[in-house]
Amino acid sequence: MRSTRRHVIAGGALAIGNGLPALVRSAVAPRSAELQGAGVGPLMKGRAPSLFIGHGSPMNAVQDNTFTRMLRDWGNELGRPRAILMVSAHWLTDGGTQVSLAERPATIHDFGGFPPELFAQRYPAPGAPALARAAAQRLAPRAVGLTPDRGLDHGAWTVLKFLYPAADVPVFQLSIDINRPPAYHLAIGRAVAGLRDESVMVIGSGNVVHNLRATMRGVPDSPNGLTPWAEAFDQRAKQALDAGDSAALLAYERLSPGAETAVPFPDHYYPMLYALGAAQQGERVRHRFEGFQAGTLSMRCVQWG
Repeated sequence: MRSTRRHVIAGGALAIGNGLPALVRSAVAPRSAELQGAGVGPLMKGRAPSLFIGHGSPMNAVQDNTFTRMLRDWGNELGRPRAILMVSAHWLTDGGTQVSLAERPATIHDFGGFPPELFAQRYPAPGAPALARAAAQRLAPRAVGLTPDRGLDHGAWTVLKFLYPAADVPVFQLSIDINRPPAYHLAIGRAVAGLRDESVMVIGSGNVVHNLRATMRGVPDSPNGLTPWAEAFDQRAKQALDAGDSAALLAYERLSPGAETAVPFPDHYYPMLYALGAAQQGERVRHRFEGFQAGTLSMRCVQWG
């Protein structure tokens, strides 16, 4: 039976390192906002893809590893879209979806206990307020708020810095109304799917399996989960994605015997539903990356289109 518990949030999900209190810091990009679609190199042609990215630890932002090298190669292959609509596990709201309108999104350091090198990171991509307003209009008649000064949280910039290191693609974010049921999040993805035809790429950033209390500190990256419950849930999700079985993915608490351990809180799982919702019927599903960090953290990345 699906849980009816209400999720309590305080400004969104945070990442904690070394057991220290979480900090929220931001830095505004030092340059003025760019025109939508401005940047170096040719624009992507045709419909932009829909992506789900397992972002893992914020430390990936300052590491050269198999995952971050894959992101660089992936970005080069994709080309540059007109803009990116980002749904991150680290912007949670309650009582309505919010859309960011910032022209110069700050780089938000929404984590604590990590080295100064990570707090020094900046991702000065311009915003896309006009496209953000267009996305909000597509969500009617749902409750939608416009947030003028929301920056880019680490679920966004830690992956975008590898996909588009020049920070030349405008980005805006859509929040996750966390106390809505899974079907609501899939429907939001479907509502904004049409933006892909305007060369706006939809990205959900989270993790299929995410239980920070069950991670294994110091273990190397691995191709499979190091616990049966993590591996089983990740593989069952892959099977459902390949089969286009949205009903199974919506009922994630019954996806595998250890589902409630794999997804104790759905903040990192729900971004996948947005990317799935934005996918078009019959589009090929490609698993661009598979593997685990910290033993139980699925880094699965998926592309539609």
